Amino acid sequence: MTALIDVSGVTFGYGGAPVLKDVSYVVQQAEFTGIVGPSGSGKTSLLRLLLGTVKPGHGTVTRAPGVAVSYVPQLETVNWNFPVTVEQCVLMSRASKRLLPWATAQEKSDVGSVLERLGIADLGHRHIRELSGGQQQRMFIARALIRRPTLLLMDEPTSGVDVATRHEVLHLLDDLNRDGLAIVLTTHDLNGMAAHLPNLVALQQRVIAYGPPREVIVPDVLERTFGARMEVLQHLGMPVVVDSSDLGVMGAA
Repeated sequence: MTALIDVSGVTFGYGGAPVLKDVSYVVQQAEFTGIVGPSGSGKTSLLRLLLGTVKPGHGTVTRAPGVAVSYVPQLETVNWNFPVTVEQCVLMSRASKRLLPWATAQEKSDVGSVLERLGIADLGHRHIRELSGGQQQRMFIARALIRRPTLLLMDEPTSGVDVATRHEVLHLLDDLNRDGLAIVLTTHDLNGMAAHLPNLVALQQRVIAYGPPREVIVPDVLERTFGARMEVLQHLGMPVVVDSSDLGVMGAA
């Protein structure tokens, strides 16, 4: 497989203690990976390094020639009262070098095609605050796709959404990945999100483990990552994480 971005021996911080220490991780072509870890473990910082908005204090981040990266932020950080429609919001992300502020017919056609692909073509003229959680996420994915990325980075794409929306987002990302798009996302949702992804990175300032969920979602790795003992059960062939105290309650019942 082709390496898109190679993170090698990176240490990074914001002026104080390092947030990431000696991190090495290679993003491969068409991979689909979730980065898991508690708050403060460095998940978002690793995304920023991959995106190129911050530079490592030590180590290197090497991007293959021609790699285009798009980023989808947490929905909770968005001002949904901003006076803009879905189509306008997506157009604002277009990679145009023209000096004129308005979109060309081709750019509008491109936006229409992306919205159609994501199943929200009928929402183009709707104000962004009128969207459901799943529709909001699809709109921001459309903003990312309009730039024709090789790699899509997403920060907590299912944070604060209901179960139905989480499944909707998962299926959409799986379809995009099957079409060849590499996806790296952060998540704290071990059972609802991480267990369903092909690959995981367990991060606690350092890479604790990397591999499929059956190798990463195990008690030893979880304890080293989250600092607490967790038990892992198997349900329909998938790992399910439960708190050790919950097992005690279940046994006493």
